[in-house]
Amino acid sequence: MSSAPIDQTVLVVDSETDFLDWARQQLKASGVRVITETNSANAYKIFCLEKPDLVIAEMHLRPAGGLDLLAKIRAESPNAMVIIMSAYGTTQAVIESMKLGAFDFLRKESLPFTMKVVVDTALKAAAELRSAAPVKPALTVEQYHDDIVGQSEAMQSVFKMVGRVAMSDAPVLITGESGCGKELVARAIHNYSERNKKPLIAINCAAIPENLLESELFGHEKGSFTGAATQRIGRFEQCNGGTLFLDEIGEMPLPVQSKLLRVLQEGEFSRVGGNATLKSNVRIVAATNRNLEEAITKKEFREDLYYRLNVVGIHLPPLRARSEDIPLLAEYFLSRIAQKQHRPLLQLSGESIKVMQAYPWPGNVRELQNTLQRACVLATSDVLLPKDLPLGQVVSASENVNPSVGPETQGTQEFRDNASTSLTDLTVEEAAGLLFKALTREGGDRELLPWVEEDFTRRAMELSNNNQVKSSKLLGITRATLRKRLERMGIRGASSLGD
Repeated sequence: MSSAPIDQTVLVVDSETDFLDWARQQLKASGVRVITETNSANAYKIFCLEKPDLVIAEMHLRPAGGLDLLAKIRAESPNAMVIIMSAYGTTQAVIESMKLGAFDFLRKESLPFTMKVVVDTALKAAAELRSAAPVKPALTVEQYHDDIVGQSEAMQSVFKMVGRVAMSDAPVLITGESGCGKELVARAIHNYSERNKKPLIAINCAAIPENLLESELFGHEKGSFTGAATQRIGRFEQCNGGTLFLDEIGEMPLPVQSKLLRVLQEGEFSRVGGNATLKSNVRIVAATNRNLEEAITKKEFREDLYYRLNVVGIHLPPLRARSEDIPLLAEYFLSRIAQKQHRPLLQLSGESIKVMQAYPWPGNVRELQNTLQRACVLATSDVLLPKDLPLGQVVSASENVNPSVGPETQGTQEFRDNASTSLTDLTVEEAAGLLFKALTREGGDRELLPWVEEDFTRRAMELSNNNQVKSSKLLGITRATLRKRLERMGIRGASSLGD
């Protein structure tokens, strides 16, 4: 918290004056102006008058509880930063606090270890929110077509190819990494073609077992195999006159590839277990994230089928190769989320856009959409800040992505670089930051606080040669609290340690 500007104000509300004195000393040492209050009604008046950057309120207050105070503050100022604390962090209390928009919920027992880090984060977020210039959406959701968004040169080339091939019946092979939006391109080809009045049917070849895929595509006759109780019309017949999109074509089993090749060559097929030759006027659009030329070399994909499908090839670039499209994509997804969830439109700060453009997006557009959806669910203000974007392995906006490191390992490499810093050069805040960063990277499911509490207590006693007075000062707690903790943890010599 040493980086917090000195003009920031924190309002601490608690019925216990001893705690207020302790909190005042902790926060003042970090250069923050502190206001304390024991009464929730008075605290609300102070908030309206002083507009503090952060409010820290105990759950159990009078005349109204901390949750009521939180609700009133957020109604007055929807972007207000409020931390709720309690000695008893019950499930209901935590859930209700976050539901009402609390920045965080802290157990009082853990405050000596967590308060500085959380308060520092909250004050930084408050400062960012004050200085954030929301980026206004360029278009409304109604102004987008086909869900394909992009103004980069790479995407403009894709749109041109869609326009050129839409009016023909030539097979199209769309390639690109998973999550790039290959199905959206297939839909655009169909929608802009003369077949748009007929159905577009999509099949994921990787999701259907081999023994069922043939029946899915070509249909089957009654009794043709166990379980075939009735005749089934396949996708080629259902899609007559329309477009059949074969996603993940690289995963199609070789026997089915042979039958698909016949349809492409002759325009004819038979149902499984049937003798009749059927015809269907279907345009094939296929997509894959595999290198089919390598698959051909490994005898996993038919070369003749590859050339039949790849009459026209369209390659979709990964999102990291068109970062200039990220603001427009983000605007689109935020508009769509607001429309579907019937909620106000959230906007991105300029810094958030920089952070997103610096991130490598291994999951591509799908990851961006999921990230923004999660951010909208968890946001505590109407402007999304960098802290609201759960990027996990995010790269600082002021740094370039290391081109020698792949997107899947970029975050790991960054952590290793940070971890290589000598611990002797770290401040307490930096060390705490690395600890929480490590916890996040390992899934965030560890019980961190009980371990930290016991380990720090033991280390404090060791550093002070079992002197309780010095240990309690190191830990920021009273001697009485230290004694109870030592007894609870079963640390030997707790009752006979010298002063």
